Amino acid sequence: MNIKEVKAIIILDSRGEETIEVSVNGSRTSAPAGKSTGKHERPAYKLSSVKRDRDFINKFDYDTLGKISDFYDLVKVEDKLKTKIGANTLFALEASILKALAREKNIRLWQVIDPNAERLPRIISNTIGGGVHTNSRIKPDFQEFLVTCNKDPVIARVINQKAHREAGEIISNLSLQNLKPNDENAWSTDEDNERVLEIMKNIQENISEDSGVHIDIGIDCAASQFFSDGKYRYKNLKASRSPKEQIEYITNLSRKYNLFYIEDPLDEDDFSGFAELVKNCNCIIVGDDLTVTNLERVKKAIKMEAITGLIVKPNQTGSLVEVKEIMDLCKRQGIKTIMSHRSGETLDITIADLAFGFQCDFIKIPVVGKERLAKINRLIEIENSMRRKKIMGR
Repeated sequence: MNIKEVKAIIILDSRGEETIEVSVNGSRTSAPAGKSTGKHERPAYKLSSVKRDRDFINKFDYDTLGKISDFYDLVKVEDKLKTKIGANTLFALEASILKALAREKNIRLWQVIDPNAERLPRIISNTIGGGVHTNSRIKPDFQEFLVTCNKDPVIARVINQKAHREAGEIISNLSLQNLKPNDENAWSTDEDNERVLEIMKNIQENISEDSGVHIDIGIDCAASQFFSDGKYRYKNLKASRSPKEQIEYITNLSRKYNLFYIEDPLDEDDFSGFAELVKNCNCIIVGDDLTVTNLERVKKAIKMEAITGLIVKPNQTGSLVEVKEIMDLCKRQGIKTIMSHRSGETLDITIADLAFGFQCDFIKIPVVGKERLAKINRLIEIENSMRRKKIMGR
């Protein structure tokens, strides 16, 4: 495939903030934007300017890249462009190139990555929120309270939406503030972390009783957001914990609430603390700000046995080649992979195809809001196509 036409424009994401959309030979990708960002992420835009990246993309001579024949030809793109544009722009460009290639070959995007992909990722959804995604003055210090069930996308969407509705009903009877969703369509509340976990346990029991489906619960602490001067500073209940006390606190929460999943429980540079939690907790310990979809940081985390799960956000690095290297490494080392949306989203459905094509164990995305549901519905389309394939014996 020859790259004939590339056009970049600026659009607004779900928060009403500017982001970039890139079209290659008529195939488009828009990049999301994160608010809870790790300090080790690549900049979203070169010189922090989406306008600068847009103009650069529109002026670049794509004839210099030559023919694009498969996924690995993205190396040609990165050799010439990776240092010239930000991660958001590189991701949107590379994804659009793969979409255009898939279109030319009359296949789906995920098939460009792995034509033999079969296993659908399990959906993890944010239900109640706090941290920087929530604008309320009083809120949980942890950023996300999560649910997941070990079901295919059609059932998972129903169950996770049921959990979201029940959370809203419970909070509306408890909260001192008006019930409203945050950046990720999770419910805001003025309750503290442990009170929210009690609510989550209540939801878990109700759903099991009503539907017979077991849901697991988890948390994204985003602990770097409230770590300063060597202490974890909790605002809701006015507590301050040392790194050792934070490890003890998280360990106790994991046992008390039988947590399935704990993301970013410690500061983004505390690899050794993460490793201690891996030893202490019988759940998936997940790196996000710790690893920021950066191959070298992932290698360090694995070497130090600091994680058993990894968040993958393609626009943290921009390089889908690096994403594939990370995925391959995690599979070899038995690390669970979680493809993730961002808090500022668009209607783009790329990460659903990437999650399936890279055969991720999970995809982390809410099941409320049109930008989030677009990805869930794409997973359901993939699920239906796989069923038809099995029925036809191919």
